[in-house]
Amino acid sequence: MSSDKEDKPKKKKKGGMLMKLLIPVVLIAISGGGVYGLVVAGVIGGGHGKEEKEDNNPKLVRKGEEDPYAPKKEGEKEGEGGAEVEGEGGSLYKTSYFTFSEEFTSNLKNSDALVQVSVACSTRRDGRVLMWLKKHELAIRSAMLNVLADTPEEDIGSLAGKEKLQKRLTQAINQVLTKEEGFGGVDQVYFKSFLVQ
Repeated sequence: MSSDKEDKPKKKKKGGMLMKLLIPVVLIAISGGGVYGLVVAGVIGGGHGKEEKEDNNPKLVRKGEEDPYAPKKEGEKEGEGGAEVEGEGGSLYKTSYFTFSEEFTSNLKNSDALVQVSVACSTRRDGRVLMWLKKHELAIRSAMLNVLADTPEEDIGSLAGKEKLQKRLTQAINQVLTKEEGFGGVDQVYFKSFLVQ
């Protein structure tokens, strides 16, 4: 029995020693977490929290407002040319157009037929979208030719099919612009001419 008495005090000492070591570790962890939380919240440490990122995407331009990114017309000096006049009805925003410099010619999906189209597109955003269209015209042309080549001849024989093609072309343009510049901005594609042979 005397050996049982000797074992019990040793176990209590081991348990007591473990508690003496564990309590400071827990207190240090809690206080460290609290300090970290205060630093992140900006309460202490000079407020080095995340700053809000400014939205630099092209903005909608209302009728009557000046577009700070509007491209100058070729051969026109500042202050020359007639003033742009907008109607009072319809959309609240200016619409700007971009015409692709060359026609698009492509074969059609599962067909010997060719389609030749002249295309323009519109945006209600500021002039940066027009600049990006010109800058990335080569990549955009490639994406649009892929869309045309993936279009069956039956789809372009109807008005609904042509409208569907316009939406797919708009989406292709915006995908290229989003990939290259981080923002699309093209609202619609228009056919200036449309020929199937």
